[in-house]
Amino acid sequence: MAEVETVPASPREAAGKGSARQARRDGQVPAVIYGNKEEPIALTLERRLLVRELTNPQFFIQLIDIEIDGTKHRVLPRDVQFHPVSDAPMHVDFLRFDPKRKIAANVPVVFEGEEDSPGLKQGGVLNVVRYEVEVFCTADNIPPELILQLAGLEVGDSVHASSVTLPDGVEFVISDRDFTIATIAAPTIMVEETAEDEEGEEGEGGTEGADDEDGGGDSGDDAEGSGDGGEDD
Repeated sequence: MAEVETVPASPREAAGKGSARQARRDGQVPAVIYGNKEEPIALTLERRLLVRELTNPQFFIQLIDIEIDGTKHRVLPRDVQFHPVSDAPMHVDFLRFDPKRKIAANVPVVFEGEEDSPGLKQGGVLNVVRYEVEVFCTADNIPPELILQLAGLEVGDSVHASSVTLPDGVEFVISDRDFTIATIAAPTIMVEETAEDEEGEEGEGGTEGADDEDGGGDSGDDAEGSGDGGEDD
């Protein structure tokens, strides 16, 4: 298991919206530790430290130690509430770690071998169906990422769940089918340009026809004018 980071926190004696608002005014973010059939622990985190932690793409799949008054609580972040306008963190939920309990977690997908994919070299496009894949395992066994190889893939090929090698004790939440994670799609730009060119050619043909008809009408008018001149004579 990777080294667990320690994050300092302060106890929050009072509960309720009033104390939470005061904590936010003081530059803190209210939070709670729950789970394992133990009493919840209300606490606050420095907003600055929490914002830094949130920049880590693995924040929700990595165990951390919350230290309160010298006591460490090993937890897994489960939910963060954000302000609807400013997007600032408003509240955090932490789940107590239990080495025997399996949980569902979304793990990011990383692609390798793009330069060795004939389909991508020929102009194909990597179409990612799932940027994250949900797995089921204990919190200390969540993989930081799932690596998928694109080497050798042609246009029209797909990468399925069966292509991923999972660590021992880790399984996909979706287990009833070999779901698709990504495909190598054919380029569409050339097709769109061809369609536009054909439309342009049809438009030009229609304009020429209209010009011919207009020209014919003018000739008729001239002829009628000549006839009128003959009658006057």
